[in-house]
Amino acid sequence: MRAFITGIGGFAGSHLAEFLLENTDWEIAGLVHRSAENVAHIQDKIHLVQGNLGNYQEVEGILAQIRPDFIFHLAASAFVPDAWKNPWEVFENNVRGQLNILQAVVKLKLEPRILVVGSNEEYGAVKEEELPVREDAPLRPNNPYGVSKVAQDFLGLQFHLSHGLHIVRVRPFNHTGPRQRPDFVIPAFARQLAEAEAGLRPPVIKVGNLFPKRDFTDVRDVVRAYYLAITKGKPGEVYNIGSGKAYSIKELLEMLLQMSRIEVRVEQDQALMRPSDVPVSLCDYSKIRRDTGWEPSIPIRKTLEDVLDYWREKVKEVK
Repeated sequence: MRAFITGIGGFAGSHLAEFLLENTDWEIAGLVHRSAENVAHIQDKIHLVQGNLGNYQEVEGILAQIRPDFIFHLAASAFVPDAWKNPWEVFENNVRGQLNILQAVVKLKLEPRILVVGSNEEYGAVKEEELPVREDAPLRPNNPYGVSKVAQDFLGLQFHLSHGLHIVRVRPFNHTGPRQRPDFVIPAFARQLAEAEAGLRPPVIKVGNLFPKRDFTDVRDVVRAYYLAITKGKPGEVYNIGSGKAYSIKELLEMLLQMSRIEVRVEQDQALMRPSDVPVSLCDYSKIRRDTGWEPSIPIRKTLEDVLDYWREKVKEVK
């Protein structure tokens, strides 16, 4: 069996590649657009392909060569502030790439199982009485990134309905872990802490809005959910992925500060504030649990410890 991971060089993509190598006997291929640093440690066990999902001819050529049994479509612009700065660029990148994949699968008459990765940002402005959020909650995206993920989500549904493709859609809530980019909130805090511990910066943590509550899941639990969704999930269905627990950003920061080896000061930075923020995000993951048996298993404190230790090692490399 052959699995093809778009965005294999990214945060979740690299963890998914590790999971599949450890838990299946599949051949693993992946598309890399920029850096392959995150999969350098396993590159002799996987097949990496350089390519641009925005170019249809490239996509068709790659899929014709690999002919995958499973396609995990993870590649996307995933940083919400980028979408505020360049909404069209993010929308085009996210939608065109997926459309090229689905059109190529149809043209080549391939029959893979396909995982389309959406986001909890599709739900957007959730009302308090709708918590925890189920898959049938209204979609009210309140940022351009969320709109792009709604488009990806419904493109997946459309190609299932109109072409009969075996497509399962997922809406992961916030997830974090080692190797996540430092412009996301948890690694941003962890990197600042690690640099301060190493004497590379003053003992000050710059923060944005600390009051929103977010449902965070360890990325290693999330990629296990992706595997179970594509192998056991029902085609045409959509599944939430989350922990079912919400922590304020302030609570998460305090947990990290407890792990710090030095005393640090917290300062708010207006540049880190967003134009709009959902007050509470909380996932109901009962549907994926019912259909696949998935449940999160890694405690948030363990996740935070691993992220901080990852950045401590990265800081050592810089020194």
